[in-house]
Amino acid sequence: MASARQRIWGWYFFDWASQPYNTLLLTFIFGPYFTEIAIGYYLGEGLDPDASAAAAQSFWGWGIAASSVLIAIFAPILGAMADSTGRRLIWVWFFSAFYVVGAWALWWVAPGGGIDVLIWAVFFFGIGFIGMEFATIFTNALMPSLSDHDELGAISGAGFAFGYLGGLLALVIMLGVFVANPETGMTYLGLPPLLGEDAETQIGTRFVGPFTALWYILFMVPFFLWVKEPRTAAAHIGLGRAVLQVKDMLASLRFRNSLKAYLLSSLLYRDALNALYAFGGVYAKGVLGWSIGQIGVFGIVGAATAVLASWIGGKIDRALGPKPVIAVSIVVLILVCAVLVGMTREQIWGIALDPAGKASDQILFVCGALIGAAGGALQAASRTMMVRHTTPDRATEAFGLFALSGKVASFIAPALIALVTGISGSQRIGFSPLIALFLIGLILLIWVRPRGEMPA
Repeated sequence: MASARQRIWGWYFFDWASQPYNTLLLTFIFGPYFTEIAIGYYLGEGLDPDASAAAAQSFWGWGIAASSVLIAIFAPILGAMADSTGRRLIWVWFFSAFYVVGAWALWWVAPGGGIDVLIWAVFFFGIGFIGMEFATIFTNALMPSLSDHDELGAISGAGFAFGYLGGLLALVIMLGVFVANPETGMTYLGLPPLLGEDAETQIGTRFVGPFTALWYILFMVPFFLWVKEPRTAAAHIGLGRAVLQVKDMLASLRFRNSLKAYLLSSLLYRDALNALYAFGGVYAKGVLGWSIGQIGVFGIVGAATAVLASWIGGKIDRALGPKPVIAVSIVVLILVCAVLVGMTREQIWGIALDPAGKASDQILFVCGALIGAAGGALQAASRTMMVRHTTPDRATEAFGLFALSGKVASFIAPALIALVTGISGSQRIGFSPLIALFLIGLILLIWVRPRGEMPA
């Protein structure tokens, strides 16, 4: 039987195993790669380069929005069913299959295809994305059983730090072993690409899908060996009854002002953060013209700061609670978004930059470091704050509601970015809705109790 420490480490391994879906696929390798092939498609359809970049960002945005709608609809219902039946791990197994299938299928997204290739990419990315999000809900719901509430902030921060470290290592392996620098034909560690590299088929870059799937399969082994569900009274529950339970929980928010304010706040700021992750690499590709390798190095910087900030944030969370960590992180992200909206290669908010120089690249690298640091600390503290608003026996339902709040907004944010990008014809202006989302989320924190619904 696994010890308490083994259970905690097993739980950490889920973050380690699943983080590459965000790091490699969503943000730093597949997302920009999709943008590259989508831009090629739209150029072939007769659009100019700026319009092609904007169209590619809109296509990606609507695809993520569609996945997020499905997550928003089903997350709280599945959570209610899992809590009532006393079974959570079986759902982790089930949605892990979605993760693996969705990631592996991205291997077939090759350059030079038509609209069918773009649809394939968005569809299977969405399948894996749904699997990752649902598996995360049920894994987070096991968190209250790991230790007492006073230690959960540090545990959550350490988990995110460990996860970001896994994402960082996976990114280094991809860039150092598989992805070729188009200027040299070698990897970014100066090695011959393990699978070879054909500019026509992008074989090394496309391997990111199967690599992400294999990483998950390998590192979920400790999770399933060491993490066990707490003993609860199991019961059968139908879909109809689960829907009624979710309705009752939503109705109870009338009397739970702190939880209501927190869900609304997190609905907005997590939405904006997820959009930064989803579109950060796309921005770098379209606005500054970065290569996949440059974006990958950008990701390494962001992941490294996320590891450190998540760990430090967890320590501050344990000492001061999650609310200050959340507030400071949001302020940092608002400033980053303001920079992104106002920057081109030639200027930043009217201040001239040398278009032939590296100033804009350096500014974006600093922004990447800040996104990684603030985003890592924000996610870890958000998980702790949700635990402070629930009990172990209703944790999956609560995290399902948490996912609902996040995914309702995750539909809105990509849709807003896609809409504003399409109207303005500018990728950077398309980021402007994120400033408003972060700001409103920060204001709503005023009504969130620092200890949630725990006894004072």
